[in-house]
Amino acid sequence: MKAYILDAYAKGATLRLTDWPDPRPGPRDVLVRIHAAGLNQLDSKIRDGAFKPLLPYKPPLILGHDLAGTVEAVGAEVTRFAPGDRVWARPRDGRIGTLAERIAVDQDDLALAPATIGMAEAASLPLVALTAWQALVEQGQVKAGDKVLIHAGSGGFGSVAIQLARHLGARVATTASARNAAMLHDLGAETVIDYRSERFEERLSGYDLVICGQEDDTLVRSLKVLRPGGRLISISGPPTPDFAQRQGLNWPMRQVTRVLSASIRRKARASGVHYEFLFMRADGGQLARIAALVDQGAIRPVIDRILPFAEVNAAFAHLDTGHARGKVVVALHPDA
Repeated sequence: MKAYILDAYAKGATLRLTDWPDPRPGPRDVLVRIHAAGLNQLDSKIRDGAFKPLLPYKPPLILGHDLAGTVEAVGAEVTRFAPGDRVWARPRDGRIGTLAERIAVDQDDLALAPATIGMAEAASLPLVALTAWQALVEQGQVKAGDKVLIHAGSGGFGSVAIQLARHLGARVATTASARNAAMLHDLGAETVIDYRSERFEERLSGYDLVICGQEDDTLVRSLKVLRPGGRLISISGPPTPDFAQRQGLNWPMRQVTRVLSASIRRKARASGVHYEFLFMRADGGQLARIAALVDQGAIRPVIDRILPFAEVNAAFAHLDTGHARGKVVVALHPDA
């Protein structure tokens, strides 16, 4: 099969299109013909080598965490899928590789794709939608009337998280450039703060939850908008010792996370709020629930652009500018 290969970690590295062995599905695996794949900042960070301590992949490897496609074959123990099914997934860590023509996915990571959208639209959602679900529903436990700040609302994650938070009944604020304000209000944001000209911590207070994909100054300033007992959830770091323990990281790495997050955890305690780190996980059951929300119209994809498979490196170059409105998707087949 054709696949894009990362030969070595390097910032902004170019991926190489080449022939690669077809995947060999195990008894619990589903072999999927990929129609479209979404790109994420996680792919760029892995390519750059930023996540080597947490995700020790060994190049050469195939990147890609989002897919939509059709089932070609199933393993002997697979009970929920059959050849021809339209599916979507965020394959689990250690088994990524959606920038290819085929992939074998554990059935627990897979779900039937939403019926009301196309393959390219479906491919834009799994990772960011699962992250939003796990931040808002699992960790954040958002309920009707809660006040939630979601940073960088016009990005792939933010555009989905705003919609889910609004569906849960929250009052949503977000940060973005002024040119994206109308789009974000349409998605459900009540308050849009222009990060270029305004200080969000001067306009917001008494919030129950902040979800932040940025580090350093923005993360620290976010503490100021939370009520006592509120929660600050970071999806970019620094990771915490609790996260390291859940991941089963070794003792040295646990100490590294302790040091890296010591400052923000100390400042959070002084402010009377909770700091947590979220590294999303694959979950087909949650994707099935998200698919239902998509088909109900509660969540809709926001796509910046769809590029052909031949332009994967151009797609990464655009993603790396940090100015994409929604997701960047590559399509392997015209019907995507």
